[in-house]
Amino acid sequence: MTLRLLQHRGPDGTRSVIAARGDAAHVVPGVASIRELAERAIAAGQDLASAVAACGEGAAFDLAAEQARLIAPIDHDDPAHLIMTGTGLTHLGSAEGRDKMHRDAAAAATQTDSMRMFLAGVEGGKPAAGAVGQQPEWFYKGDGTQLVGPGEALTMPGFAQDGGEEPELAGIYLIGPDGQPHRLGFCLANEFSDHVTERWNYLWLAHSKLRQAALGPELIVGLTPDHVEGTSRILRDGRTVWEKPFLSGEANMSHSFANLEHHHFKYPLFRRPGDVHVHFFGTATLSFADGVTTQEGDVFEIAAAPFTLPLRNPLARDAAPADAIATVGVL
Repeated sequence: MTLRLLQHRGPDGTRSVIAARGDAAHVVPGVASIRELAERAIAAGQDLASAVAACGEGAAFDLAAEQARLIAPIDHDDPAHLIMTGTGLTHLGSAEGRDKMHRDAAAAATQTDSMRMFLAGVEGGKPAAGAVGQQPEWFYKGDGTQLVGPGEALTMPGFAQDGGEEPELAGIYLIGPDGQPHRLGFCLANEFSDHVTERWNYLWLAHSKLRQAALGPELIVGLTPDHVEGTSRILRDGRTVWEKPFLSGEANMSHSFANLEHHHFKYPLFRRPGDVHVHFFGTATLSFADGVTTQEGDVFEIAAAPFTLPLRNPLARDAAPADAIATVGVL
């Protein structure tokens, strides 16, 4: 059965790692974080499943009873060393929603940059083994201060024009002491974005992506998903106001995971020993593309097998930042 790893914080702040297979779960003795467990595995030349087995089996853990105390399954003691990035236009069908957003910016007879990028991925995003494929769209989301766990609010800045969900998979990586990236596994994710800002001009994509993002509580270990089928919904005052199925996994993508990983980690900047990377792999399903306008207090809910727990996050808005910039004079 698929190994799932989770992180738990008790009432006194004590952290623990939980290993789950099927309906059974137990504490992993002697480690306080999945990152620590991964560091041990890398040092020992093991995979994560072997590292869990080497720790032995601790007390049984009731996931249902403790679900409210589960935190994001990856983090870093120094948030500056956790890097969140992503790729878009990676899913079959993903160009349709994006193209709707940008179509008005070009003549009807003109193929948008979004469509050109998507079609290039369809043609060259899954290269043969050992070959380098088409590079994808890429964006930066922020560092570990932008990472939100299950149940926590996704907070849009005071200046944001929109706060919209993006249901997808995220790859979790740790860079080893020699600069080698190690994939720990995949998480269910909400790659939260400002689609109104992006729609106005595609060159504002970078601004629209500088937002928080949420990870579901489970890290699926050792699995490269071929087909993931789930549901994304928005709840308002306890009532579903929008719901739609979504697909992910390589069978539903125009790029392979390996190709997307290659084009991220080809930069030495992203192979700094000890860093954690959370990389979002894109989606083809957005409520914004269906004309939905989100409101503060809405709850985003994303669920998909083989993940057993959903990801839920309420929407909030931050206060507007001060405009003044302090100036340091030169003597």
